[in-house]
Amino acid sequence: MLSFSDACERNKGPILAVLRGAFADRRRVVEIGAGTGQHAVHFARHMPHLAWQPTDRREHLPALAARIAAEGPSNLAAPVELDVALECWPPLRADAAFSANTLHIMSWPAVEALFAGLGRLLAPEGVLAIYGPFKYGDRITTDSNAAFDAMLRERDPQGGVRDFEAVNALASAAGLELQADHAMPANNQLLVWRGAAPGRRRS
Repeated sequence: MLSFSDACERNKGPILAVLRGAFADRRRVVEIGAGTGQHAVHFARHMPHLAWQPTDRREHLPALAARIAAEGPSNLAAPVELDVALECWPPLRADAAFSANTLHIMSWPAVEALFAGLGRLLAPEGVLAIYGPFKYGDRITTDSNAAFDAMLRERDPQGGVRDFEAVNALASAAGLELQADHAMPANNQLLVWRGAAPGRRRS
């Protein structure tokens, strides 16, 4: 039986509605932390102009590969092993990247490593879309996200709902400029950044 996430099934429609616009002019997407593969299959199937490359840590690859083999369309590649905390990433190149519900389960050093790696991976003017819950001004804005944050920190003190301003600062340091902050169902956000044109990129 294939691994299954109820949350992925609920949120894949609203996320796709945003990504259709954000990735309309993109060609190759790398997904960080593809998990069960439900997002990868759904998005690749509904955006056939994209070559979709899922990645995840080694322990998640068998389940991810099984779903892709069973359900994946032709524009969905076999998964690649990627641990964002490692300095050496596989030789991936893309003009877009996507990740869902990953920042709050990573340690903060891993989040920093993620954005540093994305700065190297993305082509100039690349687009980054990240989905999940966020704090604003270091404040959690809903009771459900506060309870979720407490649960995450009890399970792993290095996890937790991330502060938007801190994450946006990492994106800026990687040469990415915030384009949109979309409010999503279940008190989540979908943040979209775009790299500056080559002549405007940070040194």
